[in-house]
Amino acid sequence: MGRVALVSGGTRGIGAAVSIALKAAGYRVAASYHGNDERASQFHEATGIPVFKWDVSDYDACVAGVAAVEKQLGPVEILVNNAGIARDNMFHRMTPQQWNEVIGTNLTGLFNMTHPIWPGMRERGFGRVISISSINGQKGQLGQANYAAAKAGDLGFTKALALEGASRNITVNAICPGYTETDMVKAIPSQVLEEKILPHIPVGRLGKPEEIARCVVFLASDDAGFITGSTLTANGGQYMAG
Repeated sequence: MGRVALVSGGTRGIGAAVSIALKAAGYRVAASYHGNDERASQFHEATGIPVFKWDVSDYDACVAGVAAVEKQLGPVEILVNNAGIARDNMFHRMTPQQWNEVIGTNLTGLFNMTHPIWPGMRERGFGRVISISSINGQKGQLGQANYAAAKAGDLGFTKALALEGASRNITVNAICPGYTETDMVKAIPSQVLEEKILPHIPVGRLGKPEEIARCVVFLASDDAGFITGSTLTANGGQYMAG
């Protein structure tokens, strides 16, 4: 039987594409979600992938959720930290709630999801932790001090944890997507998208969730065993990190 993969925020957008791609690659996949019961139900009916509801910003909920996944499918060997939210605002108008909500989900959520799974990976001598960061965690973005800070923090988390996991055959990597066709990007006003964003993407288009998913499938594979602590950029050439 295939290895067990857990994808947070795995029923919509990039997360849904990742869940589907991992299943197609032979993994036994569980997808967690937080808010949209209708979309999660539709996703489950369309794919057959089991879905589990919890908030990644709540540590105890993550512990209970991971336990439920492992009871049904077995030990989690592939973890994809994909859950993320945006609460954009110019910094002088940003509220503590907007800051805390984004940091809680997009950064603390990585700790909350990875921490319960890490001991098992160490004991078994195998694991893959793949976190979905963002181009804006690399270059910053107007009105996203909270989001950019969290996504940059994801990269520091990745590098530090990679050093701890290396001797136990656990790789820890991050992917920084550029602007991708998701609900979050579709919420951007069309004029802003066409005048401020697309002209700065050399390939001339938004990314597709399936393109990010293929990056995850590779990093989850045995073929990627020598890659750890790395950041894979998938942004159409918009930002080229050295």
